[in-house]
Amino acid sequence: MDLQNTVKEALNALYHHPDDAVRMQADRYLQDFQRTLDAWQVADNLLHDSSSNLETLIFCSQTLRSKVQRDFEELPSTAFRPLRDSLNNLLKKFHKGHPKVRTQISIAVAALAVHVPAEDWGDGGIVKWLRDEMDSHPEYIPGFLELLTVLPEEVLNYKIAARPERRRQFEKELTSQIEVALNILTACLAISELKEQVLEAFASWLRLKHGIPGSVLCTHPLVLTALSSLNSEFLSEASVNVISELIHYTAAGGIDGVSANMPLVQVIVPKVMNLKTQLSDSTKFNLFAYHCTLYYSYNVIFSHLCSWLFADMGDSYVELIATGSNESMLIVHALLEVASHPEYDIASMTFNFWHCLQLNLTRRESYVQYGNEASIEAERNRRLLVFRPAYESLVSLVSFRVQYPEDYQDLSYEDLKEFKQTKYAVADVLTDAASVLGGDATLRILYMKLLEAVAGHGNNEHKDWRPAEAALFCIRAISNYVSVVEAEVMPQIMALLPKLPPQPQLLQTVCLTIGAYSKWLDSASCGEPILRSVLDILMKGMGTSEECAAAAALATRHICDDCRKKVSGMLQGLFVMYNRTVNGEDSFKVPAEDSLHLVEALSVVVTELPPDDAKIALDLLCIPIISPLQVGIGLQGCFCHTSSSIIHTLNILLHQEAINQGPEILSKRPSRQLTIHIDRFAYIFRCVRVYIMATHPRPGPSLVLS
Repeated sequence: MDLQNTVKEALNALYHHPDDAVRMQADRYLQDFQRTLDAWQVADNLLHDSSSNLETLIFCSQTLRSKVQRDFEELPSTAFRPLRDSLNNLLKKFHKGHPKVRTQISIAVAALAVHVPAEDWGDGGIVKWLRDEMDSHPEYIPGFLELLTVLPEEVLNYKIAARPERRRQFEKELTSQIEVALNILTACLAISELKEQVLEAFASWLRLKHGIPGSVLCTHPLVLTALSSLNSEFLSEASVNVISELIHYTAAGGIDGVSANMPLVQVIVPKVMNLKTQLSDSTKFNLFAYHCTLYYSYNVIFSHLCSWLFADMGDSYVELIATGSNESMLIVHALLEVASHPEYDIASMTFNFWHCLQLNLTRRESYVQYGNEASIEAERNRRLLVFRPAYESLVSLVSFRVQYPEDYQDLSYEDLKEFKQTKYAVADVLTDAASVLGGDATLRILYMKLLEAVAGHGNNEHKDWRPAEAALFCIRAISNYVSVVEAEVMPQIMALLPKLPPQPQLLQTVCLTIGAYSKWLDSASCGEPILRSVLDILMKGMGTSEECAAAAALATRHICDDCRKKVSGMLQGLFVMYNRTVNGEDSFKVPAEDSLHLVEALSVVVTELPPDDAKIALDLLCIPIISPLQVGIGLQGCFCHTSSSIIHTLNILLHQEAINQGPEILSKRPSRQLTIHIDRFAYIFRCVRVYIMATHPRPGPSLVLS
């Protein structure tokens, strides 16, 4: 009794004492108490004590549940029956009590069943024991139904410290009794107020994926009850859970599982498809028009549940849908409607389907049953043609979702992070579409979006920049799928870029788009004039904002890497950009780390020059880096700035004079002001090492360039 009072006092301190230190001490005491052997009896006693308050009941039910899960082997073998009977009495006591307490006790009984073999429960194990209890005490059926719901969920609950072989045996025991469990649930359907709870329990048992034939389930009262709710005014979440599990059930084992369960599939699909008209029928919700909040809430919930079923159906039957039959295209059109929903959380439910469908349509493994290559190619082309309109619609439906919101400047860090994740998810969908349609065809759709967005920009400087940024983001997302010889759309896009307003977010996306199409710029017959134009854009980007400058530096590196022969004739402009960046001019916003992109960009271009020109260019690369280092450690005038002395200069700088004079000088300056220049040297030597080693042998082993 003293220990029970101590636990009560600790709980009272934990929840109500004003001193944080006292609450923390109480919390530590209670955690330690839960690990003791005494916790079994104390928790049980307090749960049976009618004077225990809610806080005590919740704590003790959680304690008893965790003890059964983790510490059952602490008890002697004779403790099973008294513990089972006590838990059973608690289930009856709290059958109308607080849901948290009832749930914890139900999980404790289920965990006990995982530990104890079926024969200890009597003939047929815990399921038949539960049936007998419900027959004997019908007034406690709601509490027993919760236990019936959590039983199959405990099969994969690895918090239970049961041995693997016992866990496997428990699963076999449950699957052998699934018919008994479903009979119990069917009988409980007669109690109308328990319908939702019965359906939740049914969904839980379906997750065991036991092999009940689809021909049996398609006429089962539990299945018909769940399906009937699809035609009712209120679509319940429990019914949706059942139908979702039935869809997964029929799809277990892939296309073979669907074929084996076709009678059930033929019942489910038409019922779910009937929701398609309700999804777009606003008159369904006129009943709620008197209360706008309730109307909106139910509308969203209904849409969410319908879309969930469509998405489940698409994901589960994707191999069947990929055949392109007339029936499967009805599902595809329904999923397009879901993808068009204004709520992103609902529309994005379909994204996984479009990805899986794309894989099915494009992978050779999907067509091996067609035998020879000619038949495989013919079937592949047929399917791609069938699904082409769907993916064309999909591109238009998702592209607007990457548009910045009007209040983007007021978004919190978490909201901005979520928006970026949305953009990445949409980019993945666009690449799926490009895999099916081809990059050039997808580009044409997105180009029309860009034209709509920029219409009137020349006459109205204040026109909204956000649609143009969204279209360019999408165009950038599919860059790897667009042919480098595309000559219809890309020249027009590149011609549009200089006309766009220099708004920071838009200009950042423009720069990234330029970099993404660097290979196209190298292959384009009109590439050189366009190159000069885009380099001017990148120069402008470097003076706009740090994010925009970082994007411009990255794009410059891509262009110099892929178009090095063409840009070698534009070195003067590139060196202006380089010098302003390395010298840290205020008008340029390039962060120090991103300036390394420019160092690498100029370095790779140097390797394409004739030896004499390369020697001069290498001097121009190194001088802006050596000078700050000389000033930084007080060695001005020690070095000549010629390519023949660069390696020797760096050796002295790093190994002799810097050691003698450096510590005192370095302590007066932030180290990053100097190490960034050493990083830049490393990039230069990495890119032009072959040239240096061929024309200037190493002056000894003191500097390792590799």
